Amino acid sequence: MNKQKRIEILTRLRNENPHPTTELEYDSVFELLIAVMLSAQATDVGVNKATRKLFPVANTPAAMLELGVDGVKHYIKTIGLFNAKAENVIKTCQLLVDHYDGQVPEDRAALEALPGVGRKTANVVLNTAFGWPTIAVDTHIFRVANRTKFAMGKTVRAVEDKLDKVIPAEFKVDAHHWFILHGRYTCIARKPRCGSCLIEDLCEFKEKTSDE
Repeated sequence: MNKQKRIEILTRLRNENPHPTTELEYDSVFELLIAVMLSAQATDVGVNKATRKLFPVANTPAAMLELGVDGVKHYIKTIGLFNAKAENVIKTCQLLVDHYDGQVPEDRAALEALPGVGRKTANVVLNTAFGWPTIAVDTHIFRVANRTKFAMGKTVRAVEDKLDKVIPAEFKVDAHHWFILHGRYTCIARKPRCGSCLIEDLCEFKEKTSDE
């Protein structure tokens, strides 16, 4: 895919959604961090249902520590991998209290050192909470980038690196939100809704459908 086509795709996505953001519900950087940690192999809808009950009870690292692992499990038991996630949440909260005065650090290495926080989670927090031009590649972005041929790669990191290289600076802060939403609602996994896609004429996917 050439540069002009990529810019046109990004321009159309921006025109349709000038101020995109995550669909996870949060009121602080800490709540965002926890929500993103819980979202691994789970839907944003499912995470939001759980955090609507969890955050009113514990919305700081100290309050979460008071709940303990079993207390956190009680609130997130409807989410996949909840046992491991509850343990990671408590371990992360302990580190935030011990080393960062209960604050979420604006630092990639520090974030990635937290239990249950990988590169993708760090990218989401840095982008959404702190406005960094990072691109968190999930299954939706990986699919859209490869299917459209916008940024092809065999691994998540390869796609992230390619996107980082080909997306102009003016689009970079919002790009991963546009691609996630596009993959979640239009360029879906089984039968992409090419018939209602605003970038259908620019997409280089060969097996387009007429689905809307």
